[in-house]
Amino acid sequence: MTLEAVDYRSPNAAQDFVKSLRETGFGVLKNHPIRQQLVSDIYRSWQDFYNSAEKHTYRYNVGTQDGYFPPDVSETAKGHSKKDIKEYFHYYPWGQCPLQHKDQLTQYYEEANTLAEELLGWIEQHSPEEVASHYSQPLSGMIENSDQTLLRVLHYPPLQGDEELGAIRAGAHEDINLITILPAANEPGLQVKLKDGRWIDVPCDFGNLIVNIGDMLQEASGGYFPSTSHRVINPEGTDKTKSRISLPLFLHPRPDVVLSDRHTAGSYLHERLTELGVI
Repeated sequence: MTLEAVDYRSPNAAQDFVKSLRETGFGVLKNHPIRQQLVSDIYRSWQDFYNSAEKHTYRYNVGTQDGYFPPDVSETAKGHSKKDIKEYFHYYPWGQCPLQHKDQLTQYYEEANTLAEELLGWIEQHSPEEVASHYSQPLSGMIENSDQTLLRVLHYPPLQGDEELGAIRAGAHEDINLITILPAANEPGLQVKLKDGRWIDVPCDFGNLIVNIGDMLQEASGGYFPSTSHRVINPEGTDKTKSRISLPLFLHPRPDVVLSDRHTAGSYLHERLTELGVI
């Protein structure tokens, strides 16, 4: 089985996209409205940021979780014992950000949020009635005016050969949020786990947009939309010397949004961040 890119402009785009999400937890879009030049510019300028010592002046705030997270505090995926081989910057419109990068990230954040609202509308439109009846409000409304939606600028540094045995760029994990929007990175490596346990590569053609289901949508849909395990594997050969930049936008509802009888978005997020050891 392979993941096929759905043409955003196709008359059947919404139906085909949601079918892919339902079957694999992932959907891939081509010819989407997010501007590739903007993505390219962000990749280029943030590579410079990660190559500089300036990044250390934006060290993250523990309470608000915004700013730069160095490799020594990188996440450990749930069920894993090795830290991921990565560093990253958490951008929120209200949080810290280097001035020279602010306009770029603000623009991208707004464009990706707008598209996310549309895609959540597609998901709701193609949810069976018995599933949609459990949504406490329209899915796109859950993220409206949310200050929790997170843009993460991820940097996977070149491998040096002294990495901890068994460590990879991103251990197998599921995302916490509703959906994640991710432009294809500048290097391959992203894989998704199928229901039969096999791992397959996610199409990484530059210009593709990758969308995956998070735990909160799985919770809100009673498991109808699966939050699927994915990982970023280590490169081999000459690719070991290459950096990888990635730009996931994690769409989070407002904390008071009811996901299910068990959870609001706020209680769910707190539980998962505690499990991850982030708080």
